[in-house]
Amino acid sequence: MRTRFDRQLQTLNRELMAMGTLCEKAIGTSARALLEGSLPLAESVPEIAAQIEEKEREIERLCLKLLLQQQPVARDLRAISSALKMITDMERIGHQSADIAEIITTANISASNETLNISAMANATIQMVVDSINAFVHKDVAIARNVVKNDDVVDGYFDEIKLALIRRLSEQPGDSEYAIDLMMISKYFERIGDHAVNIAQWVQFSITGSKGG
Repeated sequence: MRTRFDRQLQTLNRELMAMGTLCEKAIGTSARALLEGSLPLAESVPEIAAQIEEKEREIERLCLKLLLQQQPVARDLRAISSALKMITDMERIGHQSADIAEIITTANISASNETLNISAMANATIQMVVDSINAFVHKDVAIARNVVKNDDVVDGYFDEIKLALIRRLSEQPGDSEYAIDLMMISKYFERIGDHAVNIAQWVQFSITGSKGG
């Protein structure tokens, strides 16, 4: 019975990694669409977000099956309940990546220092998401804690971009729509970083029983 349960837990880990890869793709594609001014890339993000939603449903079914058909001990129970929490944040990452893409498809955004900084910010959030999933799979509290710390990096990018856009508005008032669009995009990436932190904290809970321990 335990061997079968362990196999199902391994399946859960693989599915979470697959969902994490989709999240990485969604964030990266929206960032590339912004940097390259590519409408086709932006228009491809909602489909990735839909795949993330489907993966969420698959993992949810697997977790409920584990809870109902098996008898998980305390640590296993924490892992399964944490996975259910994590996939909610991962679904939001997909949704917000699609929101970013929608802005790109309707706005007239050209390459600038701000878009370069937003791209760097996006790469930082991607790494946070990847690390948080790896922390869960490998049961590594240190990696999870590092993800939480790295949120300061994303917040630093956001503050830098916000100040740059405020300066741009004061110097070029006619660029208000452009600045607002970029502010919204950077805010979405900042929220994605917050979701990665949530995932990492649930990883910590799954291992230690505490979201901050």
